[in-house]
Amino acid sequence: MNLNHPVTYIKGVSIARAELLYSELGIKTCRDLLHLFPFRYVDKTQFYTINQLQENSAEVQIVGKITGLKTVKQKRGSRLVATFSDATGTMELVWFKGAQWIKDNLKANVPYVIYGKLNWFNGTASMPHPEMETVQAYKSKLQMAMQPVYPSTEKLSNKGISNKVMRGMIQDLLQQVFGVIEETLPPYILEEHQLVDKREALLNIHFPKSQELLAKSQFRLKFEELFFIQIQLLQKKIIRKAKLKGYVFEQVGDAFTNFYNNHLPFDLTNAQKRVLKEIRKDAGSGAHMNRLLQGDVGSGKTIVALLTMLLAIDNGFQATIMAPTEILAAQHFYGISELLKNTNIQVELLTGSTKTKKRREIHAGLEEGTLHILVGTHAILEDKVQFNNLGIAIIDEQHRFGVEQRSKLWKKGRGNEAGGAIPPHILVMTATPIPRTLAMSVYGDLDVSVIDELPPGRKEIKTVHRYDSHRLAVFKFLKDEIAKGRQVYIVYPLIQESEAMDYKDLMDGYESISREFPTPQYQISIVHGQMKPADKDYEMERFVNGETQIMVATTVIEVGVNVPNASVMVIESAERFGLSQLHQLRGRVGRGAEQSYCILLSSFKLSSDGKTRLQTMVDTSDGFKIAEVDLKLRGPGNIMGTQQSGVLNLKIADVVKDSSILYSARKTAIEVMNDDPGLAKPENSSLNKVVSQLRKKTGIWSNIS
Repeated sequence: MNLNHPVTYIKGVSIARAELLYSELGIKTCRDLLHLFPFRYVDKTQFYTINQLQENSAEVQIVGKITGLKTVKQKRGSRLVATFSDATGTMELVWFKGAQWIKDNLKANVPYVIYGKLNWFNGTASMPHPEMETVQAYKSKLQMAMQPVYPSTEKLSNKGISNKVMRGMIQDLLQQVFGVIEETLPPYILEEHQLVDKREALLNIHFPKSQELLAKSQFRLKFEELFFIQIQLLQKKIIRKAKLKGYVFEQVGDAFTNFYNNHLPFDLTNAQKRVLKEIRKDAGSGAHMNRLLQGDVGSGKTIVALLTMLLAIDNGFQATIMAPTEILAAQHFYGISELLKNTNIQVELLTGSTKTKKRREIHAGLEEGTLHILVGTHAILEDKVQFNNLGIAIIDEQHRFGVEQRSKLWKKGRGNEAGGAIPPHILVMTATPIPRTLAMSVYGDLDVSVIDELPPGRKEIKTVHRYDSHRLAVFKFLKDEIAKGRQVYIVYPLIQESEAMDYKDLMDGYESISREFPTPQYQISIVHGQMKPADKDYEMERFVNGETQIMVATTVIEVGVNVPNASVMVIESAERFGLSQLHQLRGRVGRGAEQSYCILLSSFKLSSDGKTRLQTMVDTSDGFKIAEVDLKLRGPGNIMGTQQSGVLNLKIADVVKDSSILYSARKTAIEVMNDDPGLAKPENSSLNKVVSQLRKKTGIWSNIS
């Protein structure tokens, strides 16, 4: 029997049972079942005597004999009661279901091992529906101190696939395939990390002989899982650099130098200069660039993106920057247009609201090559949008785009003279800091640049948490700030499932704020998702121009609004926001030279996670620290949306809890790939075999970020 056989090869697994295992747990082959790992263990190291039993809720294990059996009538049906005895006393075993079958199969005066939870009545113990087997059967099994508990579902339990049944199936499977389990890691890696071999690990993860062997087996399997993810990512990176050609940006010409010397409004930080160097090196190498640019809110990613686009223009190419929302796209467009107003570089904006006549002009300019930079939303991905010569595509807040959307952008590059298409260089930007563990595991194939310093003169935003009962004091503070000529954001949560409720919250809030800040002394803008784009833009415009002092909004202003004069961000029901969202919202202020503030308003009812989130915001403004806390609270699947995308479908490892194993696995994978990129050396044959199988099985490592 081999591990690729369907689970129907295992004793007791019918076709119906196999279909159920597949639909409920995704188990199709014997290998899948062998890699269904227990999520906890029940410790059966201790046997109790009946006189040692205590009145608590623990599960206990006892050896004894059945010395009596009776059926007791009750209102509905009957229950079976057995007297169970050992040398120290007696107790009762009780069954409410399946009484006749149990009665027929129980043997009197034969030693049994029983296990279960106790019920107590008048100081006497009984055990309902115990797990039980004869001492003889117990001794003949793959015995372990700790019993595995496997993932299950209601449907599996209802259809009779209990934990005991699952355990039995895995035990039968292990006995059949133990001899054919192959080692997947070469001896030099096993030795270096002192890993137990694969067979030992699989046997002891399911049926641990001791706590120590269980820990060693878990470590071995976690290391292996993370190691092979790293090998795949690194191989993909090597293949991309070797096979995927990229346009060469060798010139630093007029567009770049004229802007850098004459129109750059401030000096670049050392971090921005370092990142530009990394990008220039990539774009000049002849290989395709696929780089992730991380930078906290306000760290100056846009200027780096603009200088990169000017580099492309100097080399005869066009550039595009794609943003997830119209507001953010418009923000980029106005910002870039303002910076380039005294140059002859043509910039246009393309979104869903662009009028037909304007669209035609943009399409023509792109195809003729007279339009240099196109800023836009998903509208850029439409088939009608054809570039003459797209050299670089920049994606902002990339986690908001699907893989399919990103790959459309990839295909906007024209074919080269030899007939093979050269894709545009890709620069992916995010202001949502990605914790190192995730960057290494989800984006391990990308080159990563980090802007880790803020422009000089930026003051740290003071963040405080206040309860609803302090609202009047908060309003007084806002009035003081407005009196100094500042502007204020007041943001309400927006949760898709309850838009009607959120809209009501927003409108109720707007009314109470209007009462507290009456016209004509105060002017208020309001922006929310149910407004027409033109109305939204009009309200935004009024706030940007300083015609209104207060902007009441939902999270539509989370990214992209740049108003240096706005110095206070009030976040209503702050406990309803995720950490990264709170951090993004806070980043809307603190863009001018004045001291800025972020006020988190919440109710008194806070969950422990809610308290942690708000306290983290008060304690630090470091996006990476915030992202690490977020990752611990939410888990890797939620934070990156990877649960949906199938990336990091981990069976045993956890990139947060097992970060030290991840670092070790990545370091080893880098050493292996540096020494033998093709895994062609004889000592790496086992690695090559596993990677080839994984490549056939997983199409998850898409070509684009």
